[in-house]
Amino acid sequence: MSVSNPTAPECDPLLAVQDLRVEFLTSDGVTPAVRGVSFHINKGETLALVGESGSGKSMMALSILQLLPHAVAHRLSGSIRFAERELLGASERELEGIRGNKVAMVFQEPMTSLNPLQTLETQIGEVLALHKGIRREKARARIIELLTLVGLPMPEKRLDAYPHELSGGQRQRVMIAMALANEPGLLIADEPTTALDVTVQAQILKLLKDLQSRFGMAMLLITHDLGVVRKMADRVCVMNKGEIVETGNTSEVFTTPRHSYTKHLLNSDPKGHPLPVADGTPILLEAREMKVWFSIKGGLLRRTIAHVKAVDGIDLTVRQGQTVGVVGESGSGKSTLGTAILRLIPSDGSIRYDGKELRDLGSNSIRALRRDMQIVFQDPYGSLSPRKSVADIVGEGLRIHGLGSSSGEREQMIVSILEEVGLDPAVRSRFPHEFSGGQRQRIAIARAMVLKPKFVVLDEPTSALDMSIQAQIIDLLRDLQRKHNLAYLFISHDLKVVRALCEELIVMKSGKVVERGSAADIFRAPQHPYTQALLRAAFDVVAD
Repeated sequence: MSVSNPTAPECDPLLAVQDLRVEFLTSDGVTPAVRGVSFHINKGETLALVGESGSGKSMMALSILQLLPHAVAHRLSGSIRFAERELLGASERELEGIRGNKVAMVFQEPMTSLNPLQTLETQIGEVLALHKGIRREKARARIIELLTLVGLPMPEKRLDAYPHELSGGQRQRVMIAMALANEPGLLIADEPTTALDVTVQAQILKLLKDLQSRFGMAMLLITHDLGVVRKMADRVCVMNKGEIVETGNTSEVFTTPRHSYTKHLLNSDPKGHPLPVADGTPILLEAREMKVWFSIKGGLLRRTIAHVKAVDGIDLTVRQGQTVGVVGESGSGKSTLGTAILRLIPSDGSIRYDGKELRDLGSNSIRALRRDMQIVFQDPYGSLSPRKSVADIVGEGLRIHGLGSSSGEREQMIVSILEEVGLDPAVRSRFPHEFSGGQRQRIAIARAMVLKPKFVVLDEPTSALDMSIQAQIIDLLRDLQRKHNLAYLFISHDLKVVRALCEELIVMKSGKVVERGSAADIFRAPQHPYTQALLRAAFDVVAD
């Protein structure tokens, strides 16, 4: 929904932030996180706050509801007025009446925001009981109404479900239902769709727009996805290093950006083209009739009563130096296919690597092949040991495979690969938590590449990264591929990234391939309705 003059505040804006400063007090002194930020949100409008990780977006949002961690010493100053009430310095009792009632928040990762030990009914019911005094049957009816409103299938049967029993999109719908339980005047949505597939992302964003129109809410949308901003926001504030460097009407900021940082963000889509591979190039990996079925057991004797067919009869060919993309929604079987090819999970079917049938090889032979076949995971923070230094993480494979004649030679190999992936070798004594998301992903890539593999599975390696960092990682992967003639199996739901890197493409749905062929041909003229839906969701972002 639009406002007549989106750059000027109404006489009484719903939220007015003036000269907000957030400083953290550490042993090294004062670290500023938010530096004199001022903005307003009018009733019923959407303001987007954009910027890369570390720009101060989330810190600013948490400050509005005084949700900064108490365990970390911090200092706030300035003014935060909601409906003409000053929140900065307000008592805890006053804030409790605002949080989840007048102002609600939807967080980026619902799995960490929802209580894993409580059912959906208990968690949503707590919000109703706390602010409205609604309990028992009346609360149950309201919870079903809310879950129906946000489009959760069969809400009556989901009341006793726990968060881990829902998909990512369903969990986010539950978070939105909790946020809307008391019909707030302002909804703060902090990266609400970053971890979701493109089709689910489009559904959630359309849902937010519909609900905003229905309830007349204002929305503060925090994101690094400019496609989302273009479709959702009336106005936009661009943050960099704790400051707002540009603000204005969304269409004006996108068409005539003034600040160099805004221009940098707008030019951050992955660029370049996949490296071409000739038809006669030798085949490096070939899979035939790949199957991964998981048993569903039931009854008193826990017998197998059905199967989840995660991968169901898939053929795959990857040539030397080629990138084959695998796309599809969560649950389509993409990651299962990648891990099965590497023999990390059991599977049926044939897997031939460099002419060798992997099923004929013993554990020692497979272990030797691990040097040639590597993987880079989606979440570098989860896949890197927090107790090991960068040198230990990157050098572990060298020690396991007996590479390098001495510790000095292995050290030099670590230094060399860190330089190659764009990291200062001087940081090799540090630990993963001391790095940004993009830097951690470079460490994960270095860990794989130090062994000089021929084939690498890249499992959503950019999905958790800012757009500009995504572009850097894609450029790095392409440069490494060109230099070392690497073959990639690139698993992703981000079709813009896939288009920039993949020459061949397979589209998976429910464990099966529904379309395959040249990536350029599929992007130009997709044949299957499911592929068409994926492309429409990826490039339209939100249905009009």
